[in-house]
Amino acid sequence: MQPLILALDFGGTKLSAAMTTAGSQHWLAHRRVFTPTDADGAFEYQTMLKMAHELIAETGKPAAIGVSFGGPVDATRGLVRLSHHVPGWENTPLAENLRAEFGVPVAIENDANVAALGEYRFGAGKNSDPLLYLTVSTGIGGGWILGGKIYGGADGMAGEIGHTVVNPGGVPCVCGKRGCVEAEASGTAIAHRARRMIDANVADGMEMLALLAVSAHEITAADVSRAAAQGNLLARQILTDSARFLGQGIGNAINLMNPKRVILGGGVTKAGDRWWNVVRYAARRYALPEIPVDIVPAALGDDAPLWGAVALAGGDA
Repeated sequence: MQPLILALDFGGTKLSAAMTTAGSQHWLAHRRVFTPTDADGAFEYQTMLKMAHELIAETGKPAAIGVSFGGPVDATRGLVRLSHHVPGWENTPLAENLRAEFGVPVAIENDANVAALGEYRFGAGKNSDPLLYLTVSTGIGGGWILGGKIYGGADGMAGEIGHTVVNPGGVPCVCGKRGCVEAEASGTAIAHRARRMIDANVADGMEMLALLAVSAHEITAADVSRAAAQGNLLARQILTDSARFLGQGIGNAINLMNPKRVILGGGVTKAGDRWWNVVRYAARRYALPEIPVDIVPAALGDDAPLWGAVALAGGDA
């Protein structure tokens, strides 16, 4: 029997864990939980340990563990630098902690890099090199595949398209700048834009809230997408603005690195055809006309980081 591989994904709003065998493209067992808004690093770590032990009890001890983490990571040292969305992860030796807990080798990488690897090996990125993967969710991250491998750059920070500026003087970003792709186009940004526009457009805003049956402070990106699908003009404008900024960032990245394919994953990519059309149109507008733009949805869905973690741990052979 092929060795077991345990894949862990520490996301911005959810934690996922799964077990498979090397060379397989099917899960033996899978767990996912959504984290409360007040969760910290300690809560997330203990929750993930509980899920991992449940999987091991169900399937057996893994030969290796691959980890996807939603934030800056020093992959060489197995160190989480921080999470932009969950406090308490600063300078955490996550790989070392997991090795001590489970007694097997552990490989760790940023979630967008890992998802890029997953799509390249198992999903929509097969035979597409160079490859750019973007996760558009709570935040926005990017990962590059060059020569069949993750390209992390000199400091492991390559692919941070979410922190490139597309709207100078725009919305403040968690990184300290204003108008970053993440601050303008992520799921969090969509919800924040909705609240601002509801305040500025009282009648249209009230119509959207009535349609959704939520209060302004409760509204999410998924709510905005739902309202847009039902024809609400304000919701459609919010999604269009966000999609345009994302497309602008993608066009700039295409000009810089000329990827063969761009793959988009994450919850915001479920916003519908209108969102996709605006993203593609804006990317084409900002990319050089000589560069073909192939922008497609992730084939692995929410499991792209998990499958990338499998590949990271050596389970794609």
